[in-house]
Amino acid sequence: MSLPVHSARCQVAGFAVGTLGCIFCIMSMGLAEWRVWYMDHTPLFPVGLACVGVWKVCIYHHSSYSKRDIACHLYRYADAYLPPDIRAAQTLLLAASVLGLVGKGLLVLALRHVFVGSLHRGAAQNLFLTAGILKVTAGTCISVAVVCNYYSVAGEAGIAFPPSFALPFQPKAQEVGTTGGVAVLAALMMLLSGLLSFFYTVCPESQVHPIVSEI
Repeated sequence: MSLPVHSARCQVAGFAVGTLGCIFCIMSMGLAEWRVWYMDHTPLFPVGLACVGVWKVCIYHHSSYSKRDIACHLYRYADAYLPPDIRAAQTLLLAASVLGLVGKGLLVLALRHVFVGSLHRGAAQNLFLTAGILKVTAGTCISVAVVCNYYSVAGEAGIAFPPSFALPFQPKAQEVGTTGGVAVLAALMMLLSGLLSFFYTVCPESQVHPIVSEI
């Protein structure tokens, strides 16, 4: 049964937006600028700036006035010094990435059947609906991770990093980094992609009216 291709325009747009959302979500996991720590330069902690991410912390050592040495330390989910909010962000962003990719795959399958016309309308609707639910769930996961990071910064939460990192438990000041903005974009794009996927269920059926010729 051939499906009306024009009714899937929202889903094509949702596929493009969702693809960008997946890219931004994966980028946010790899970047370290979730939190920016500002610290006094002391003999005990000879560091001026540190960027705390979900999977790593990058430390900027001021070795001279014209040069900065950057040292990044990766950490794992099993590391005992990680606070609950970072562990939650790791889980939520990983889940969002998987859900986003699975939703993208379902959108590709649904759009293929729409344009080829190899599925009846109800099956295509179910694929779009499932993909939309996965995308909205992924966007919600990213949003929760962003909110947790914001409240940790607002509450001036500290992290007991290992002594080898040469970082204090709490900085002199901290703020939300630029990666937070990347994660917000990822969440908005995932949510928008999911909502656009739902629109196919309200598109009207295409009706074909036969032309009756008078003899």
